[in-house]
Amino acid sequence: MDVILDITSTGIDRSHVLRRRAILDAHPEVRDLFVRDIRTFWITFGIFVGQCLIAAWMGHLGMHYWWATLILAYCVGAFANHAMFVIIHDSIHNAVFASPFLNKLNAILADLPNAFPTAMGFRCYHVKHHSHLSAYDYDADVPSDWEANLVGNVWWRKALWLFFFPVMQLTRIYRLKGTVPIWGPWTYANFAIIGVFDFLVWHFLGGNALFYLFASFWFSVGLHPLGARWIQEHYAAWPAQGTFDYYGPLNTVALNIGYHNEHHDFQEIPWALLPKVRAIAPEYYDNLHFHKSWLKLFSDFIFDPRYSLHSRTANTAQ
Repeated sequence: MDVILDITSTGIDRSHVLRRRAILDAHPEVRDLFVRDIRTFWITFGIFVGQCLIAAWMGHLGMHYWWATLILAYCVGAFANHAMFVIIHDSIHNAVFASPFLNKLNAILADLPNAFPTAMGFRCYHVKHHSHLSAYDYDADVPSDWEANLVGNVWWRKALWLFFFPVMQLTRIYRLKGTVPIWGPWTYANFAIIGVFDFLVWHFLGGNALFYLFASFWFSVGLHPLGARWIQEHYAAWPAQGTFDYYGPLNTVALNIGYHNEHHDFQEIPWALLPKVRAIAPEYYDNLHFHKSWLKLFSDFIFDPRYSLHSRTANTAQ
């Protein structure tokens, strides 16, 4: 039996709140999934070591091999850094350790291969993304009006927008109301630790090593099939639905970030257990539209004129 939740009567998408309540009433055993998964720390450590080893190799080769660095960053590093973003995400939700302090440290560890401080800034606005989903004045995931109007549905502008996606996200922060101030002790610590790490990489491993890490970060959130993840989550491919899942093979290396409805319904559940939510309560998810391929969505978003930044559902409700 499919269960359909009304998300239109209030003018704001409350489907996650309603579905959470309904699932917990029907399947209270879902609460057993409200745990911390320390295995995520070991994955963090493993990816960190792996990225450092590749960076050291690139540093040894030198800047003459910048082209090989870009290829490796696109084909390997982007996947590693994207997984680290998922780990930062889980750490911000305190799904790794019981201690919030240790979760913040794990987020910063996962941030090191980015060569640019993102973890604590993400922490400042991500809670509002959940509590004010798609609200223009509160959700940094919603493109600014000037941004959407500038890009439109022109393919090369959409491609450039994806390429500069990290910059685009930064421009939205100052539009928001009621967010935690981005500058604070943990943000300063994030910047300082990344700064020291970058200096050590450059000094001991060479400029090409740092270039590899930064390129891995840039590709992991931009003009890359993994970048379709940002489109998949809340850009409406079908009407009357505000959040979309991706059920495809890349979830294996992307740490199940494609299970986005399940995550919004149950923020306490770590990434490894999100598929179990759908397995326990399929009647609440089988009726929802979902994507099967990030590569296809990546191509569709860029080249299909029906897709634009205005496809991102937004509202002015508070």
